[in-house]
Amino acid sequence: MSLPELIIRPRRLRTTPTMRRMVRETTLSAADLIYPLFVDETIDAPIAVASMPGVSRIPLSQVGDAVREVEALGISGIILFGIPAVKDAVGSGGWDENGIVQQAIRAAKAACPDISVIADTCFCEYTDHGHCGVLHGEDVDNDATLVNLQREAVSYAEAGVDIVAPSGMMDGMIAAIRQALDAAGFTNVPIMSYAVKYASGYFGPFRDAADSTPAFGDRATYQMDPGNRREAIREAILDAEEGADFLMVKPALAYMDIIREVKDATLLPMAVYNVSGEYAMVKAAAEKGWIDERRVVLETMLGFKRAGADLILTYHALDVARWLRDS
Repeated sequence: MSLPELIIRPRRLRTTPTMRRMVRETTLSAADLIYPLFVDETIDAPIAVASMPGVSRIPLSQVGDAVREVEALGISGIILFGIPAVKDAVGSGGWDENGIVQQAIRAAKAACPDISVIADTCFCEYTDHGHCGVLHGEDVDNDATLVNLQREAVSYAEAGVDIVAPSGMMDGMIAAIRQALDAAGFTNVPIMSYAVKYASGYFGPFRDAADSTPAFGDRATYQMDPGNRREAIREAILDAEEGADFLMVKPALAYMDIIREVKDATLLPMAVYNVSGEYAMVKAAAEKGWIDERRVVLETMLGFKRAGADLILTYHALDVARWLRDS
């Protein structure tokens, strides 16, 4: 049987590693990464998070060392989560000038003035009920929570944070925080909005790490339904109109279609959160020898970038930066 006279041969551009690098459409670097840090006010030595191999809660005294390691690897920044010694019904530790995140911000900036320090801006770690704001009965009171978010964001800015990142999915949170920051003189502090945050089963291990499991119910009344696509675009556009400087989709792995659609619908930098459950699944499979961890993680990171991510918040960040450096 004869071959056709003309065969189009895309394989020509795959023949060598150099050729493949020359035509690669999507690339990954350490500068694309943000590393989450859990800082615990109640401990004086690291405590491993059992459901997240390789991740620990750290004491305040080790924040400087952790941030120096991140900066040395070329990673762009950190995002801070605090575990306070005392919790209450409204999460008032979130705006305490000597709260655990405020202290961690100051420690991080003292150690590495040039690194970007982001503060997760929410209340689930600070409330004794584990929900993301002030309760009215068993539901979160949206507008009362906005007032406290204003206090929290300004407190983080006063501590020296580079970016505030509201994650509670409260209606109007971006406009409220922007108004408060501007009124307090922090017009140059950007807002990274968790604009599209789904009520997801992938968050389980995070709740172990941050001690933020709800005491009752779930967060489905304020986080998004996983079946909704158009609502995600609407939420992102609303946050952009209210003054967000970055948008985020969380989780990332099961929502790559949403990342791309939000990216195409807006003009803002796009962050994605490669969340705890996604991380834990990879770690568990790798420990069993079922997958090549390095290959799978790097492929996943490229997938996020290809879908439209500019920044990736990931617990894999240290490993990814080392793999890229040593490749």
